Amino acid sequence: MIIYDKFWETLKKENITQYCLIHRYHFSAGQLGRIKKNQPISTRTLDKLCRILNCRVEDLIEYKPSEEDAGECPPKDL
Repeated sequence: MIIYDKFWETLKKENITQYCLIHRYHFSAGQLGRIKKNQPISTRTLDKLCRILNCRVEDLIEYKPSEEDAGECPPKDL
């Protein structure tokens, strides 16, 4: 599961509010809602956030295995 805890930390570090994202940078309030709920967003949205916040993708998202992932097959050796 992709989580966005680092996004909120980066936003705070850069001293940019949600209001500023929406009104100054014309960032979608709907996309912010998706981020709040740890729902998927597009790479285009990640790209836009990286440009706005002058950061790397790693500063916005993190992968954490969910309980649902525990029952999946292990990856095949390549």
